[in-house]
Amino acid sequence: MKLTNKVVVVTGAASGIGRALCERFHREGTLAIVAADLNVEAAQTVAHAVGGLAVACDVASERDIVHLVEETEQRFGPIDLFCSNAGIAVIDADPSNIANTPDEIWQRSWAVNVMAHIYAARVLLPRMIARGGGYFLHTISAAGLLSQIGSAIYSTTKHAAVGFAENLAIMHRREGIGVSILCPQGVDTAMLRAMPPGPQSLDGVLTAEAVADCVVSGLEHEQFLILPHPQVATYLQRKIENYDRFIGGMAKLKATLAHGAETGGRRP
Repeated sequence: MKLTNKVVVVTGAASGIGRALCERFHREGTLAIVAADLNVEAAQTVAHAVGGLAVACDVASERDIVHLVEETEQRFGPIDLFCSNAGIAVIDADPSNIANTPDEIWQRSWAVNVMAHIYAARVLLPRMIARGGGYFLHTISAAGLLSQIGSAIYSTTKHAAVGFAENLAIMHRREGIGVSILCPQGVDTAMLRAMPPGPQSLDGVLTAEAVADCVVSGLEHEQFLILPHPQVATYLQRKIENYDRFIGGMAKLKATLAHGAETGGRRP
């Protein structure tokens, strides 16, 4: 997919990967970029820099996403690429029992990390199919392919997001619908800095700008799986080859990280 003269929407656009995507897409010559975020003031700064439009949007609200789509298409015409980028990461509230995190926290994470993708597809698929095609980019995480030590919520919702994207790609490919999922490990964003040390940072932390470069390349080749950290493909292959070995290795890594935390960050 070439981005030249395309109408693009990016959620979670006020900072991090979302902001970097807006800036990088603008350099590709997009027709219009809509920067959507709960923090509409920060989104306005991004939109101003790329000559686009800022829209206040809580992606957990289907009404907000419908409004975002309608506002965009009324102002600029059909949406060519919808980047469902907004997400949240929550650490397990009770590491002694990962199921003890309150329901409302699970529900908010489910709404943002999963339902937001569904809401966007629900409103846009009929429009895109009627006009012969369209594209979805879902920012997920390597946690959706592997796992996330310390956050059952993040792992569960990101795995679900991968499952929905796969079905979206399978069921609607012949109707001209393209789908890519972005699954990085550590990216230098506020989300990463708010999390305790974990495996997400062991392979090197990328800048959001480097991730955006990977996205442009992945979209150009219409790759379903975009991996800014290419080693994730190796880890995924090893996981599939021997699931028991994968679980055992992750359990050992969890113990290593816990010991490091207890000793002030030193590895055993």
